[in-house]
Amino acid sequence: MTLTRAELAKYIDHTLLAVDATPEQVAALAAEALSLGTFSICVSPSQLPVSAPLGDVKVATVCGFPSGKHAPEIKAAEAALACAAGADEVDMVIDIGLAKAGNFAGLVGEIAAVRGNMPADRLLKVIIESAALTDEEIVLACQAAVKAGAQYVKTSTGFHPAGGASEHAVALMRATVGPDIGVKASGGIRDYATAVAMIAAGASRLGCSASAAILAAAPLA
Repeated sequence: MTLTRAELAKYIDHTLLAVDATPEQVAALAAEALSLGTFSICVSPSQLPVSAPLGDVKVATVCGFPSGKHAPEIKAAEAALACAAGADEVDMVIDIGLAKAGNFAGLVGEIAAVRGNMPADRLLKVIIESAALTDEEIVLACQAAVKAGAQYVKTSTGFHPAGGASEHAVALMRATVGPDIGVKASGGIRDYATAVAMIAAGASRLGCSASAAILAAAPLA
């Protein structure tokens, strides 16, 4: 599979979620996203609203990040605040313990609480932390996300010691959710070959902080 620089850029959420990120770094991220032509930027909710010019670049943020160990009401309130501050998309971390325990109803409940507290025109991605789950748990979490009304499932926060995205997890997630729900691969995607491999496995979006280096290795045409 080969993607041109412009084609690949449209898969990328250009990401800055470092705990010490500054407003100046967010402004630089926005400028770089505009230059690269990425689909969006993804920043921490405390960095909203983004005042830097963005053109057509969307704004994504996170909630329940990075542990997922927040009450559903807190996640829902965080998502609502983020949308009110200009977020087009919210990447929500599930309580991974619910997936480990096989608690389907609990997963559906917390995801639905977030989805229900967001405007209908905003997009919800559900981070399942796939590297910390068995295949059966990945399937359970993805099925819960679909049932609760999420538009995307996402592999990873990039902060969990178990690791980030894998082609196997992406392929399993795609097989579980079918063609109409998005799959975002995130965590450990640092070069062109890995980015293209994730898309070939079924990813429809990529979370990357090394976007410039990845795209620099992509063919221009």
